Amino acid sequence: MAGATVEDTEGGPGAAVVLLRDVRVRRHTTDRLILDGIDWTVRPGEHWALLGANGAGKTTLLRLLGALMHPTTGSVEVLGSRLGRVDVRDLRARVGHVTAAQRVPGELTAHAVVLTGHTGTVQPLWRMYDDEVRRRAHRLLAELDVEELTDRPYEVCSGGQRARLLIARALMADPALLLLDEPFNALDLPSREDLVEAVHRLAEGRPRLATVTVTHHLEELSPAVGHALLLREGRILARGPVAEVLTDARVTACYGRDITVTRRDGRWAAYSRRRTEHPAP
Repeated sequence: MAGATVEDTEGGPGAAVVLLRDVRVRRHTTDRLILDGIDWTVRPGEHWALLGANGAGKTTLLRLLGALMHPTTGSVEVLGSRLGRVDVRDLRARVGHVTAAQRVPGELTAHAVVLTGHTGTVQPLWRMYDDEVRRRAHRLLAELDVEELTDRPYEVCSGGQRARLLIARALMADPALLLLDEPFNALDLPSREDLVEAVHRLAEGRPRLATVTVTHHLEELSPAVGHALLLREGRILARGPVAEVLTDARVTACYGRDITVTRRDGRWAAYSRRRTEHPAP
């Protein structure tokens, strides 16, 4: 039902990767409240889905987690550092951020694209990449199952291949938090499934890594996703274990449309029930 909230599990081991308390973000040009009263904890090894309709505040929330902006009020702690009390440039280097809108020179080879993750630059800084750094880039290409692309220019890689290269790039800094901002955008079915599998293997192979995935489609969530947060008009509608959050009633309330949610073999799907017209008596 609307307004229902599943509480975060606060008893997990280890310090929080993300800790938000009573966070509000107000757009200064219009005084519009973008996020309102956000409380959220993400712990090491947790994998979250961040869901909501367009305009719900997902992008703003992700920008807070990536230390790309500050809240208007409330506190945001990322990797143990509170925004406003830390050099955000250092903090950003410890958070992996993947978005399809990321600028990448098309002529760079796949290996060079991954290398730029070491320096956090668009263009390679070749003098900064010693043999060990180059070997690490090769290992990440193999981990994301795109090692055969090593010498292929980025511009001729498919959308799914590019998404996996950007994830490998983000992992060069060995982040404790990985933000995936609609990484499946415009992928065909085989590419989507390849990426889902790659993200699942990544979660299994890195037990301390926490991830937050923004998506519009439940089908894009890997079986590793164990928590979900639903946003509606800047407020949290529900958060907690996926089985408690991704229900027909809560997803319907989130999107304002009659939604049926199903789960099979750890994968999710959602569809809108057909609206039928009832003739007047």
